[in-house]
Amino acid sequence: MSKGSNTALSALSENTDSVIVSLGWSSPGGDGDADVSVLLLGPDGKVRSDTDFYFYNNPVAADGSVHLLDKTPTEDGNEDRISFDLTVVAPDVDRVVVAASRYGGAHFGELDDLRVTLSDAVGESLLRFTIGDPGKVSAIIFGELYRRDGDWKFRAVGQGYDSGLAGLATDFGVDIDDDAEAAGEDVDGTTADEDIDGATPAATPEPAMDAEPAGPPPDPAPAPGPPAALDAVPAPRRSADETRPRKPAARPRTAKKRAAPPSAPQKSLAENDSWRPARLFPLSALKSDRDREMRATSVLLSVMTQVPRFGRRLTAAFGAPSGRMETFTEVSLPHGDTPRRPDGVIRIERAGKLWTALVETKTNGNPLKADQVQAYMDIAARRGYEAVITVSNDVALEGSPLVDVRIDRRRKHQVALWHLSWAEVAHQAQLLIRHEGVGNAARTWLLQELLHYLQHENSGCHGFQNMGSAWVPVRNGINDETLCQGDPRALEVVESWERLIRQVCLRLGGELGQKVLPAQRVRRGTDHGTRRMQLADRLCLEGRLHAELRVEQAPGLLTVGADLRTGRLRTSVEVPAPEQGYPLTWAKRLVRRLAEAPADLHVETLVEGDAVGPRGTLERLRPEPADLLPKNGTRITGFRLSLLKGMGSGRGNAESGFIRSVDDAVHRFYTTVVVHLDQPAPRRAAQREPV
Repeated sequence: MSKGSNTALSALSENTDSVIVSLGWSSPGGDGDADVSVLLLGPDGKVRSDTDFYFYNNPVAADGSVHLLDKTPTEDGNEDRISFDLTVVAPDVDRVVVAASRYGGAHFGELDDLRVTLSDAVGESLLRFTIGDPGKVSAIIFGELYRRDGDWKFRAVGQGYDSGLAGLATDFGVDIDDDAEAAGEDVDGTTADEDIDGATPAATPEPAMDAEPAGPPPDPAPAPGPPAALDAVPAPRRSADETRPRKPAARPRTAKKRAAPPSAPQKSLAENDSWRPARLFPLSALKSDRDREMRATSVLLSVMTQVPRFGRRLTAAFGAPSGRMETFTEVSLPHGDTPRRPDGVIRIERAGKLWTALVETKTNGNPLKADQVQAYMDIAARRGYEAVITVSNDVALEGSPLVDVRIDRRRKHQVALWHLSWAEVAHQAQLLIRHEGVGNAARTWLLQELLHYLQHENSGCHGFQNMGSAWVPVRNGINDETLCQGDPRALEVVESWERLIRQVCLRLGGELGQKVLPAQRVRRGTDHGTRRMQLADRLCLEGRLHAELRVEQAPGLLTVGADLRTGRLRTSVEVPAPEQGYPLTWAKRLVRRLAEAPADLHVETLVEGDAVGPRGTLERLRPEPADLLPKNGTRITGFRLSLLKGMGSGRGNAESGFIRSVDDAVHRFYTTVVVHLDQPAPRRAAQREPV
């Protein structure tokens, strides 16, 4: 679509009662992000009340008409999805505005490929609108849905705002309050008027006189009906509580809020170091793998229902709708002569429709069984369920399913198979507890108890923790120079390495509250199996494993390398040279920023061409930063910072294991080196030549 054009949804698909609108953008540096918002407007072009404004502090409509889903990471950016049930949108809503905003001085001119797509209820993409050069605006209206003659249409808008989300919302009649004190914010981030769900009661805004953005003219108002019989029914008597003056309702706040975990009190004389605190989910009674699977399933599913934001975070990635969630364990379902008992069932109700998924969990090193998952897929297909979700310590590889199941394409109803790692469950809980919050102290405590359970050694929910049986033979073969290309054991090690890196990204991202993703420099369209075979051949030739991580606030890609010949791990990052200033000033500033970094940090100057720049340890360079400058005056392009440490030899996650050493190396490098570096400067928008 082009800017200003419109189209009727019914002309594109027969399944437009429910639609998904996706807003996306790309950021090659991994540091660009935005937040979406939705406004429901009446015939006057204004919101009917402040509750018609949906954003990160108010993501779900009570009637299910609007639901802001979670962010979906893409290769070089984010995509935000919004679910609309157009059948339950109130009749007095004429327009639905879809927008996005940025914060902290960032603007949309720093992002590329701004786009909005719309898909129907079965997931088929119907339209796409790409915004060209948006300029230095901090908020943009991507598009809008509006009614015409009983039909819904979509208009491509692409209008920018300099005043951010608060200014955009104010223009449409929302009464914004960004003052935490005025909103009565408590220590834990909630307000005095919030209920247990973390929602604030709505207030009716005063008429706003601001000019509204251009939009479709309102339809003619309906003709007035006959006057109502005012005396036919007597007015109900108001209770004493209703006659009391009510406390004014809080206004929407665009400042993000979270519920911080309660601080631990100091120990008193009435405590003993040997005492164990009481836990909601005890672990001492777990004696067998069966006990661990049953307990882990029940704990996970129950917390998902009691902490809706956590449950929604896990199920949204599987295409589940928003709505009332119910969970069950040990459900018996008929299957031939022998009934099957999946570990759990998730059922979500929304607008009278049900979404159901069977859940199969594994703990410790127990693998998923293909015949068991196949039976659940068949049961789900016969009963009209939407998905089968497997949960285990294994990490799924992109383009490579954990279990091979047979899918009958002739069936009209297709069942999706999804996998969730216990490490990903812990990652989502950690994000909500430490960084985003759930708006309620009791729910925060529930997530803390869940996280403590998952991280306890007796739960069996530790995530990926075994490099496999091929690890030791491959390592010995590299040392003996007997490992040949094409050896299937090398491919097994490469796949385990990729699983480990994905788990390292989850753990680091949970601690930082930032997006951390593996970065793969391969040509678009390259088959994942072919890519892994190439990496296995390189492992046989060079004896090295290599990976790159994209951390949202890091100045460059964080590189992790394992040299199996020398038994050493190298973590590094390349810092680009500033665009202005003098080389000596760059070197002094870099050394000054690294004042608290480890003394054995290696610093290398990157220069233009194939030449090798000066290098040395930080301990030697601190008194003489000028030693980083090339003697021949070659242009400096940047600096590479590296830390070396010995890697574990065992294949497991023990203290001396390889997995533990990689996780510790990445954590140490980021917390002692990367955090002291300058964040990347906002990327300038590319200048486009006039057509």
